[in-house]
Amino acid sequence: MTNMLAILGFIGTQEVIIIAIIVLLLFGGKKIPELMRGIGKGIRSFKEGMDDVKSEIEKPIDQDRKDAEQK
Repeated sequence: MTNMLAILGFIGTQEVIIIAIIVLLLFGGKKIPELMRGIGKGIRSFKEGMDDVKSEIEKPIDQDRKDAEQK
């Protein structure tokens, strides 16, 4: 995992441009917006799932605090 992050740290402007050109050639100009929309929906769904998990974890903790305050 650390090796992958180190590799990403060395990506410069030229590499990003080359990657963008390759993506444009592979998918074409019409498919890229659809691809980005799909990625955006996936990220949004992931964040909503994380929020649900966080709320499920915090519910019992908040309930225990309320119970302790009532006593």
